[in-house]
Amino acid sequence: LKEMDHPYIVKCYDAYETDERVYLFMELMDGGELFDRIVDIGHFTESDGQSTVHKLLQALKFMHDKGIAHRDLKPENMLMSSKAPDAVCKITDFGLGKFFDQQTDLMKTPCGTPGYIAPEVLLMKGYDKQCDVWSLGVIVYILLCGFPPFYADNDAQLFERIKAGKYEFLVPPLRPPPPRPPP
Repeated sequence: LKEMDHPYIVKCYDAYETDERVYLFMELMDGGELFDRIVDIGHFTESDGQSTVHKLLQALKFMHDKGIAHRDLKPENMLMSSKAPDAVCKITDFGLGKFFDQQTDLMKTPCGTPGYIAPEVLLMKGYDKQCDVWSLGVIVYILLCGFPPFYADNDAQLFERIKAGKYEFLVPPLRPPPPRPPP
């Protein structure tokens, strides 16, 4: 985490370990989870979604260039810098993160959060850092319409739908833009 010095990744300033605990000193992100922001506003405008995703792609490229796959990207693992409408979204929670290199490019451990897991992870034949790109694609879908592309009554059905890759993009109802402050 301390090596993840990027403007769109939550900064870890230091870590301290005792016999009972590990303390992480992290950047303050008092805007809550991206998930909560989506719930509060319903969905992002196309412009806001584009800006947010562009920044997250920069962070993803940075991580992958450093040889790190996150493996659990989801709106709950992205924090907002503040409650302000123009708050910055940053990636956090590298608990399932994994180093990879040319020798260990393929990962085998199935992990992640059900609605965001890439099909190649579910197929159990090995996967690489691109699993993060799939997860980010699911997040883009959610940002733009307010709900996930894949849903089912249970995880087994959900995984079958993800492996089939079948979904429809349902356009959310139009809503008026928020009022602009007076000049």
